[in-house]
Amino acid sequence: MTETDAAAPWALPSPWRDARVAVVVPTYNEAGNIGDLTARVLALDLPNLRLVIADDDSPDGTGLLADDLAKHANEDGRDRMVVLHRTVKEGIGRAHIAGMKEALARGDEYVVQMDGDLSHRPEYIPHLLGTILATRAGLVIGSRYVVGGSLSTQWGRHRRLLSRFAGRYVNAILNLSVRDPTGGFKIWRREVLEGIGLDAIRSDGYSFQVEMNYRCKQLGHAIVELPIHFEERAAGSSKISFAVQLESMLTPLALRFGRAGRR
Repeated sequence: MTETDAAAPWALPSPWRDARVAVVVPTYNEAGNIGDLTARVLALDLPNLRLVIADDDSPDGTGLLADDLAKHANEDGRDRMVVLHRTVKEGIGRAHIAGMKEALARGDEYVVQMDGDLSHRPEYIPHLLGTILATRAGLVIGSRYVVGGSLSTQWGRHRRLLSRFAGRYVNAILNLSVRDPTGGFKIWRREVLEGIGLDAIRSDGYSFQVEMNYRCKQLGHAIVELPIHFEERAAGSSKISFAVQLESMLTPLALRFGRAGRR
């Protein structure tokens, strides 16, 4: 099976395809990607899917572009796209939480997390939904590192080694038994997010992914990994600062030794 075949959207049967699903996408300077991402997400054969964009006041106008796209998407009155305009850039973790809270407030049953740079193929969303519905998992992770998963050939040796090291570092400290604990393409059951308590999450940056996995496991929910192909970003540049990298190193230790309590 080719990568293209593997990423073709699954045609889910009813009632699975009718599930209320929110796709939460934090954005910051993703003007070059937001149009394609929106079109591909909303083209999926999931009639009760909602796209939630949480924009951190992007200076490149991503938020304004998203508003225009939402106006068009909602012309039939179905409320298929929501744009949250955040006035303070607090990190991708805070943006995810804002989007998740919005989804829960609107009654959505499953919440997908994905990046806004098209490194995560929207066509995998039915795969994630089908997997969580077919299992007893509380969380399904789109994984680069299980059998069948892969990385873009544009990733150099240094990035590959760093990513692998991060996963092994997290697992050594937290014993998550997850091959891709730092991955950001996921689907959650509503009740798991409610059980975790989003206000309790302390991580602001990319370590948010690790903390959420840890909280999920603490509650006794199963975590399933689904193989995906991870693309290089389509446009723009990475936003991982030194402060974000430092937080990512310290968060597993804080979680392990009990210093990551409630905000």
